Amino acid sequence: MAPFGRDARLIGDALAARRIEVHVCQDARALMREIEKESAATILTEESLDEGTVAALRELLAQQPPWSDYPFVVLAARQTVRRTDRARSALQDLSNLVLLERPVNVDTLISAAQSAVRARQRQYLTRKHLAELQASKASVEQINGALESRIAERTADLASANDRLMREMLERERIENSLVQNQKMEALGRLTGGIAHDFNNLLHVVNLNLQLIERLKVNEERVRDYARRAKEAVDRGSRLTGQLLSFARTQSLVPRLHDLNALIRNMAELISISVGSHVRLNLALCAQPAFVIVDAAQMEMAILNLSVNARDAMPQGGTLEICTQISPAGVEGAAGEPGYPLGTADVTVRDTGTGIPENLLDKVFDPFFTTKQHAGTGLGLSQVYGFARQSGGSAIVESAVGAGTSIRLRFPLAPGPTEAVQEKAAAGRAIADARQAEILVVEDDPGVRRSMVESLQVLGFRVRQAADGASGLLELRKARPDLLLVDYLMPHMNGAELIAHAQKLYNDIPILMATGYADMNAVERLIGPQSVLAKPFDLDTLGSAVAAELQRGKSLP
Repeated sequence: MAPFGRDARLIGDALAARRIEVHVCQDARALMREIEKESAATILTEESLDEGTVAALRELLAQQPPWSDYPFVVLAARQTVRRTDRARSALQDLSNLVLLERPVNVDTLISAAQSAVRARQRQYLTRKHLAELQASKASVEQINGALESRIAERTADLASANDRLMREMLERERIENSLVQNQKMEALGRLTGGIAHDFNNLLHVVNLNLQLIERLKVNEERVRDYARRAKEAVDRGSRLTGQLLSFARTQSLVPRLHDLNALIRNMAELISISVGSHVRLNLALCAQPAFVIVDAAQMEMAILNLSVNARDAMPQGGTLEICTQISPAGVEGAAGEPGYPLGTADVTVRDTGTGIPENLLDKVFDPFFTTKQHAGTGLGLSQVYGFARQSGGSAIVESAVGAGTSIRLRFPLAPGPTEAVQEKAAAGRAIADARQAEILVVEDDPGVRRSMVESLQVLGFRVRQAADGASGLLELRKARPDLLLVDYLMPHMNGAELIAHAQKLYNDIPILMATGYADMNAVERLIGPQSVLAKPFDLDTLGSAVAAELQRGKSLP
């Protein structure tokens, strides 16, 4: 831009002669447009740098990118005096500046222009390299992003696989620990059962001999009192061995006549302590006694088990209700069902807990099924169900998610104590009718065998005896007794094997097994649960069982 005189034409001709493309601007506005079109350099005459042009150039240069340093060649007039401050400031604003004083040599001008063009080309090359670097950086960042995404996916997969592996390891460890614990408990159970069996035999001998002493005509009342107190101690010992055998799971149920309401009242404090203070216990027991024939210890264990399960379903607290109800004969669901001729007595344990999903209700009584994660063995409810079924009843569960769970145990209603007294009198008459029957006693323990023989003789029966299974088999072959009374655990030939031989010899022979430790399921399959007499027993129980078995044998076709 050289707007005065012929300077613009002369400069343009000189540069064009050296093949440098030139564009002449008539004013500052045209100059600004051309500079923004990526020109290489600008040649100005000093007199064209008025305040408006300098301000426009200053603004333009302030906006240039970091790689740009736009070159200027300024043709200055010869100065006879020093430049003014405004002129110096204007020139300083053009930072990349070549100042040529006129008159200027053509070659000098061309050289300065060529240098400015080369400098600008290097800047453009730098811009290109920066753009390539930016593109490369973007590409690298994109690749890094994809790589990080893949690494994150692989890490997530590995973490998921590791979590599964850890869960499997924990589950395997839990199962192994459970197996080891079960093996320990099984070994402890066998040891406990063996000790309880031997202790039962000792109690049995003491018990029968004490009853024989009570039946003697002794003048001193003190002797009878001593015998009575000793008998009470034997009863306590019998309950202890019963608990040990229950722990060892080698004893079948010992059903007795019990009032469900009384059982629940007696254990209310234990239930309250077991469920904790955050659970409120309500007892809704029916007004009349609910008599059933059950094993009291197993009944209490079942109710306690259900109560603890209800507590676990109410971690934030709630209400536990235990109800009893009698449904007499003729009510749907009680009468008409086999085994319920007198009606039913129901125990219902109800909670306000989380509930059980409908699709799991059919599985809650299955062995080893549990809704507790990594807690519990899944055997509690299956044991409750087994106890109810073994007692001639049933177990029913009702539940809804968020509405709590209700489990009802149903048992056949039994005759009350008045009827029981009448039945006992009838049993006494049956014993009298059965006297003079011949009984073969097979027992390997001499003390137990002697006490059983003497007890049966006191009751009026004729007795033969054998010390083991082989001797008992010889006695059976000699003559058929009216009843075979046999122990289970004996050396060489146990009671079950002897019974099998006896039934081959006499298929209708009445059999009574007296034992304190046995595989009761196998025995009951062989001779029936009604033919098992649990040690220790008293004279009345022995006489009733013998009479009942003899009567049952007579009623068989």
